[in-house]
Amino acid sequence: MFHSTCIVLTCLAISFLPFGSAFHNLTLPGQHPNPEAVVEDIHRKVNVSISRRQMLSYESNDQSSCITGNPIDDCWRCDTNWQLDRQRLADCAIGFGQYALGGKGGRYYVVTDSSDHDPVNPAPGTLRYAVIQTEPLWIVFAANMVISLSEELIFNSYKTLDGRGANVHITGGGCITLQYITNIIIHNIHVHHCYQAGETNIRSSPTHYGWRTLSDGDGISIFGARDIWIDHCSLSHCKDGLIDAVMGSTGITISNNHFSHHNEVMLLGHSDDYLPDSGMQVTIAFNHFGQKLIQRMPRCRRGYIHVVNNDFTRWEMYAIGGSGNPTINSQGNRYTAPSDRNAKEVTKRVETAEDAWKGWNWRSDGDIMVNGAYFVTSGEGVEVKYEKAYSVEPKSAAYIDQLTMNAGVWGSRGSRMGRWTAGNGTGGSDLGGDSDDYDDYDDDSGSCKTPSFPTLLSFLLALSTLLFFES
Repeated sequence: MFHSTCIVLTCLAISFLPFGSAFHNLTLPGQHPNPEAVVEDIHRKVNVSISRRQMLSYESNDQSSCITGNPIDDCWRCDTNWQLDRQRLADCAIGFGQYALGGKGGRYYVVTDSSDHDPVNPAPGTLRYAVIQTEPLWIVFAANMVISLSEELIFNSYKTLDGRGANVHITGGGCITLQYITNIIIHNIHVHHCYQAGETNIRSSPTHYGWRTLSDGDGISIFGARDIWIDHCSLSHCKDGLIDAVMGSTGITISNNHFSHHNEVMLLGHSDDYLPDSGMQVTIAFNHFGQKLIQRMPRCRRGYIHVVNNDFTRWEMYAIGGSGNPTINSQGNRYTAPSDRNAKEVTKRVETAEDAWKGWNWRSDGDIMVNGAYFVTSGEGVEVKYEKAYSVEPKSAAYIDQLTMNAGVWGSRGSRMGRWTAGNGTGGSDLGGDSDDYDDYDDDSGSCKTPSFPTLLSFLLALSTLLFFES
């Protein structure tokens, strides 16, 4: 009895110590215990990539036009035979989501059927059939296709969606749901015009289907998931968020994406009172926040958020908002304010009095402010306060055009770059083919020219402190 009481009292005492909040932040599987090591590793990668580009610019070298200084892209894209080793992409992530394996080591699955008629019994060859499997899969596409979902697409763990070499659009009911799973990579996919769906049965694995209530209509919903990497996607026109990460999700990198035409772009954190989200760690890097965005780029509740080397262009309300005392580390970004003189501020503390938020650690380091933009910082400004929000060493914002030049989906409609063929590793015939019966997205604006599409692992949240003492 005395032993049990000591444990309880010790836990209570820890919660009141100055480092108590940091102690309780270490509650989520997949949370990085040493973010400083992440900084050092990525600092090296970014510097190597930038230096290599600068060196090659003085030489006559076939790779000089390929190297951008973006460490993710430079990791794989300059290999002219990259399509023969697609899974190398899994080694190229940075930041808090760098350990996302996706389907690395698994077999290739080729999507040949763009239909989605039955969410309980999906047909082989469809995307839904692939993502529910229990084994690791590296999912590629036989041709350009528009996948109009009938219901939300519920993933199982260890999957990669690799849209390189095809022009793939996911739209329709619910869109992508990553719930209580791990190790997902989503690369080179258009996600748009997602609407609410549900109130029906949906299969989530080969052996389980169940009733789903009405979904929010997010483009990508991350719910109690970890080790997630979303890279080179183009997202717009959804009912709720373009990307939302809630309910103890962590280990996330959102990189090289193009966001446009949306109101509430990105939500990180379930609610101000949901304590497990204090352990959320998210890297937002090299993205272009483009035309006709209003707010939430992102909107943070709790957690440690590193916003690095992104290009923000003319939000309507604000760019970065938050409540619930998140740590926000903004480094090397370019913020271009709208013409509205009442919307020049980058930041917004949501429904919180200044006396409460002035102690929050919100930092702006090396950001470029354009057209009257300004960032309201807060907190002590001591370097240690931002250690957990570090994930990528920022380069000067002068490199923004270079680092974000390829944000969004690669290539254009009809491009055969990296088309899936027998040489990609599975044998069989060339499955390629051009599906040109729709208009592509404009890569510059991200706008949809012809929207003709129908518009618990229960997180045993480490009651952190199983402490064992000798009596």
